[in-house]
Amino acid sequence: MSNNWEMVIGLEVHAQLKTSSKLFSSSPNQFGSEPNENVNFIDSGMPGMLPVLNFGCIEMAIKTGYALNFKINKYSVFERKNYFYPDLPQGYQISQFEFPILSEGFINIDSGDNQKKIRIERAHLEQDAGKSIHDIDPKYSFIDLNRVGTPLLEIVSYPDLSSADEVINYMSSLRQLLMYIDVCDGNMQEGSLRADVNLSVRKKGQELGTRCEIKNLNSFKFIKQAIEYEFQRQINIIDGGGEIEQNTMLFDTSTGETRAMRSKEFSHDYRYFPDPDLLPVYLSQEQIDKIKPSVGELPQDKLNKYLDNYSLDKDIAKIIITEKQNANLFEKMISESNVKPKFIAAWLVGDIFAFIKENNLEVNSLNDKTKDITDLLRLISDDVISNKAGKEILPKVLNGEGKPSELVKVLGLEQVSDSGELEKIIDEALVGEEENILKFQGGSDRVLGYFVGKCLKATKGKGNPKLINKILLERLNKK
Repeated sequence: MSNNWEMVIGLEVHAQLKTSSKLFSSSPNQFGSEPNENVNFIDSGMPGMLPVLNFGCIEMAIKTGYALNFKINKYSVFERKNYFYPDLPQGYQISQFEFPILSEGFINIDSGDNQKKIRIERAHLEQDAGKSIHDIDPKYSFIDLNRVGTPLLEIVSYPDLSSADEVINYMSSLRQLLMYIDVCDGNMQEGSLRADVNLSVRKKGQELGTRCEIKNLNSFKFIKQAIEYEFQRQINIIDGGGEIEQNTMLFDTSTGETRAMRSKEFSHDYRYFPDPDLLPVYLSQEQIDKIKPSVGELPQDKLNKYLDNYSLDKDIAKIIITEKQNANLFEKMISESNVKPKFIAAWLVGDIFAFIKENNLEVNSLNDKTKDITDLLRLISDDVISNKAGKEILPKVLNGEGKPSELVKVLGLEQVSDSGELEKIIDEALVGEEENILKFQGGSDRVLGYFVGKCLKATKGKGNPKLINKILLERLNKK
């Protein structure tokens, strides 16, 4: 760290839950609607309108509790967090404070070559606020209340993170888990997952410094930039003889700088008290246990399975488990064929993922083509066609232009694997090559490549390279 300084970071991550309706109203919970389209009397704070808890949000919180090793609390309370802002019609936010639904969890992340345990203090349910829009008119601001009441799960870590890279790894792991258990779509561009970064600096071994909170960061790039800028800003202030003020900061994406929005509030500033319109939530152990099977197989479970059962390289296995839909496609291909999983994995993370990226497709769009894909891979692994021919045919298979076996015949790409035919071609290729044969026998491996190329040319690229190589070695070692 710069000049023996170190950063200390805790995160407050807001994950938007994938429910069809909002936390306390029946309004649609969806992105991209016309302004103020998804708003009813409860969302707009009309007098006398009573909130009704969407129990689906409780179930999603419980799933998250299992995935993140939380204690799932049978008793939790919704409270009013009081503050005034134009996009908060009720004049308060319904949240959880003293009694959250989840407490004391953790997640393991990669930190250098090791794993690091990041403790998570709590996770609580709360409703989102609306959106103020200031760039449409030079004189007026506009309010879109579509987001009011959107269900959020706020996940609050302890200050266990000590670098921008660790924060990115933590956010990536958290996003991956939430998407795996299907409680959040992880779309940071749409605001479905965003982070508030609490950062302070200190000399190594000293007490914690005064923290500043950088609000509403919704991309890994901006999170990293904001952390690195704020770290240096605080060091410069202290080195210059100043003191850090506990402020809420905004990150300006156009300048790459943080700037103060307001002095940091404390919990007593919000005058929390239990919401009189909502009863406490009491959960039975039976209700909690009922949710556990829906959590499913988590990324680390899949990674271990791929390494132990399929002998995949760790880097390839990590790419596959990055997204749940990747893993689903991989496992579907395994279940529908007898092609070796390691062979499937290599093609999946190589040419198949490249095709998906180049054509801007969703991985799920290939789910109905897995049989054709594995049929093609079987032709390659059985040496019916060459690796090169497989690469030529794959895009046609993925575009639905025909079955692999049909395409092989139409394009004339079937390999020559007849030993007798190849022996004749090899014998002809060795005629007049006494000098190169002596070089090979003298230890020159490059000569073998020359002979293989000569034989492949004679077969117009259709000769089986493995068989040609085998027969050549037999012939050359006998001479």
